[in-house]
Amino acid sequence: MGINIAIPKETASHEKRVAASPETVKKLIATGINVTIQSKAGELSAYSDAAYKDAGAKIAKTHSDTVKMADIVLKVQAPNKDELKDIRKGALLIGMLAPFSNKTILSDCAKAKIDAFSMEFVPRISRAQSMDVLSSQSNLTGYKAILDAAEYYPHAMPMMMTAAGTIPPAKVFVMGAGVAGLQAIATARRLGAVVSATDVRPAAKEQVESLGASFIAVEDEEFKQAETAGGYAKEMSASYKKKQAELVAKHISKQDIVITTALIPGRQAPKLIDTDMVKSMKAGSVIVDLAVESGGNCEGAKADEVVNKYGVSIIGHINVPSRLAADASALYSRNILSLINLINDTDSKKINIDWDDEIIKGVCMTRAGEIIHPNFVEKKAAGKKTPAKKTSTSSTAKKKAKDEPKKSDSKKSSDKK
Repeated sequence: MGINIAIPKETASHEKRVAASPETVKKLIATGINVTIQSKAGELSAYSDAAYKDAGAKIAKTHSDTVKMADIVLKVQAPNKDELKDIRKGALLIGMLAPFSNKTILSDCAKAKIDAFSMEFVPRISRAQSMDVLSSQSNLTGYKAILDAAEYYPHAMPMMMTAAGTIPPAKVFVMGAGVAGLQAIATARRLGAVVSATDVRPAAKEQVESLGASFIAVEDEEFKQAETAGGYAKEMSASYKKKQAELVAKHISKQDIVITTALIPGRQAPKLIDTDMVKSMKAGSVIVDLAVESGGNCEGAKADEVVNKYGVSIIGHINVPSRLAADASALYSRNILSLINLINDTDSKKINIDWDDEIIKGVCMTRAGEIIHPNFVEKKAAGKKTPAKKTSTSSTAKKKAKDEPKKSDSKKSSDKK
């Protein structure tokens, strides 16, 4: 008997990753789990069917054959509606479901009576670090961003002293010092560039400087208080934003390569680079917009395109981790394995989920036909109209003032993932 786990082939466009590697399949099977993987599911990640078979997995030809008996279905991206129909009621779906952008996935899972865990919502606590998919994938994103920039940059990255003269090092500016940003800094430094970075969190300064880059920010009293206890950025005042924008604009004009990483879950990416800033850069400069799928940080950036504006290449590659599919899949599958180990009762060989566990509460989107994650339950409830109560003007004003939400914690840091 034992738990049956299925790994279907990914069908989303630009997706080359797979939710389990032969390494993690072998480890799952060692705990008594039965694993079925769809034929060629790992092909684009350089994992052959033979490698999975040697690890002990059963190979199935179709999506339906792969998932029909599964207790747990492992995915990278959310399944489409046709794929959901193949998954049996009561099964557990685990993947990066992207419920903010994939508007119907949670309601579709609830209707299909499929319990859904979304890996992007793993809480940032110490015992969940091994499950943190955003960090594992963002590390690769930051690394690849620099390589993409180097491809379009018509100069060498390091300083070179030759008999014919000296080649100056490239100047790289990273906007956002989260996981992707820090890896971009480290990679650019390894390639010999002169690197600077900015972030709205004071704690980022030390991290940036520890990697050998200079920190660019208006470091006034407001900046020093611009972080919550949870490590997120506070909403800054209009006057601070203006001062910071002026500093950044002046700095960008002197840069050869700019990497932008600013993302706010559930919202449009903030615009960090406007047309005037692009115009101020030298011909041959490069901008890599890692937020292009959420609207982009750079004005003029286009998803899945590389455009040239005023002599500047603006790179808008999408699903950047998938462009390093082998390593991205290896890391993601280990994140998944850690979560499976949390719910796998090896003694009874059954799924044993502690629904009160902080990690489970964080990732669980749907259960028993209902959307239960607070981020999405509240949104659903907000759409219902409630009868208006008659109150005096003065009492209404007092209540409004009392209930007015604070704006201080409304934004998350650049790519704090």
